[in-house]
Amino acid sequence: MTTASPTSVDSAPTASATDPGGGVLSGRYRALTLGIVSVVLVIAFEATAVNTAMPIAARQLDGLGLYAFAFSGYFTTTLFALVVSGQWCDRRGPLQPLLTGITVFGAGLVVAGTAPGMWVFVAGRAIQGLGGGLVIVALYVVVGRAYPERLRPAVFAAFSSAWVLPSIVGPLVAGAVTQHLGWRWVFLAVPALILLPLAVMGPALARSEREHPVLKGADFDRRRTLLAAMAALGAGLLQYAGQRLDPIGLVPGLAGVALLAPAVLGLLPKRTLRAGRGLPAVILLRGVAAGAFFAAEAFIPLMMVTQRGLSPTLAGLTLTSGGLSWALGSWLQGRPGAERYRTVMIRGGFLATGVAIAGAALVLVPAVPAWAAAVAWGVGGIGMGLTVASVSVLMMKLSAPEDAGANSAALQMSDALGNVLLTGLAGVLFAALGGGSLAAGQEGAEGAGSAGAFAVILLTMSGVALIGALLSGRVRART
Repeated sequence: MTTASPTSVDSAPTASATDPGGGVLSGRYRALTLGIVSVVLVIAFEATAVNTAMPIAARQLDGLGLYAFAFSGYFTTTLFALVVSGQWCDRRGPLQPLLTGITVFGAGLVVAGTAPGMWVFVAGRAIQGLGGGLVIVALYVVVGRAYPERLRPAVFAAFSSAWVLPSIVGPLVAGAVTQHLGWRWVFLAVPALILLPLAVMGPALARSEREHPVLKGADFDRRRTLLAAMAALGAGLLQYAGQRLDPIGLVPGLAGVALLAPAVLGLLPKRTLRAGRGLPAVILLRGVAAGAFFAAEAFIPLMMVTQRGLSPTLAGLTLTSGGLSWALGSWLQGRPGAERYRTVMIRGGFLATGVAIAGAALVLVPAVPAWAAAVAWGVGGIGMGLTVASVSVLMMKLSAPEDAGANSAALQMSDALGNVLLTGLAGVLFAALGGGSLAAGQEGAEGAGSAGAFAVILLTMSGVALIGALLSGRVRART
């Protein structure tokens, strides 16, 4: 199965064809596993730190009205980078896009950390998205090319496990830094951590590329690159229109739809938006899961600060349970014998996620203790661990070796598109229902008036997750 515009590279045999045995930490795979997991570790730390620091950063930059944009802006540029990375990987191998992506990611952190205003901050997040898009596709291609099929569930479980330590330490460190040194250092300190994965993974990835070389292919597909640019620009215009909420916003809104619709149809596999059986449904469900969960997660720390009066550290720790349980869910899907229950795990994961998002909304009721949100997010993390890792395994299983880059890009594009559209929708709801008027010192009576905005956002995303559960049976291809 290929994407709508398959690549033309004849790849060398993958590790599946020459499986020497052993586990992901055996002598052959140890250095590579540690290297790529260290990349995920840095990205995970940055993500948990941003969630903790974002409410304070947005307030100090007078940008609460653009709060959602600071998250969705990251995924908007990711849309473009994913397609570029997929083609780059299929034609040259994953090493170059991976190293380039890490460098660009670090540059975006510096821009965000030194931003004088909210729009520059959003620009820094957008630069991060370019780097992140290059990195994530390259990592998936490394897994598809360097590991045999029997080890891929364990590698994806290791990716999820890499979120455990950042989920525990990230909110504590980011909260302490935000309170004592300022939120800017949450961004400016992370680039130093990039040096570790660069040192660890370089030799291992270079060796992997020598063992599994990619024949030099044609130049980049200009049509796909143009469609990716249209998708990113269209998504950005839609977000801008959603922030305006006035008749003038209709112009960029319509332009965004005109650009985004044909781009998505051209970049994703045919029948994806109709949840066609097999690979199309797999790719669609990745976007549904990621969009619902992360759109809700983006607003939970802000909700805990403004509605329950928690400090940034405690608000960030609310999400810690999700990172821990996500690793558990991913570990469960990689256990021996779990393969026969893929569809059940995906459906159960969506149900758990939907219930968890709705459960987090209960803390808006004063009688419900604030720690209930952490309990709910723990349930959601298990659901996402089961769903996301299982979807990734199915995508690899349904992809020919020469299409691993293109299909990995499609999967990640669905992820990014789900984040852009659903986080953007959450931002529109937040602004329309008065959430953007929150400012420092309004946690009391005025802040309480925005409780309805948080409730609508969370219940909407819960409904999206439940739709994913209804569609989960379509991941099975017709026989």
